[in-house]
Amino acid sequence: MYVPLVILFVLAAGFAVLSVLLGPLVGPSRYNKAKLQAYECGIEPSPQPLVGGGRMPVAYYITAMLFILFDIEMVFLYPFAVNADALGLFGLVEILLFIATVGFAYAYVWRRGGLDWN
Repeated sequence: MYVPLVILFVLAAGFAVLSVLLGPLVGPSRYNKAKLQAYECGIEPSPQPLVGGGRMPVAYYITAMLFILFDIEMVFLYPFAVNADALGLFGLVEILLFIATVGFAYAYVWRRGGLDWN
């Protein structure tokens, strides 16, 4: 009964292993100094700051964290959309409360300047 599932897992694992092993063999191997440097989303890479050596820009990281936060919250709307008929009025009230909570969080972040790109 589980033979198709096992075959699917074996094929997926085989494809993953084959991709990892063949990538370095068939890919280009021309290295230069620019490719070996870390990419910082447009910021010039710099050495690690000394203790108290200055502030590091965190706008990219805050934006990424906010995206992850709101993206994960919105994923919780999918099960509601699938079972909307079965949940009835209780489900509607609950999802409205959830959307209101996410809306308040979004307004708070907006009000605090978390979405401003300075």
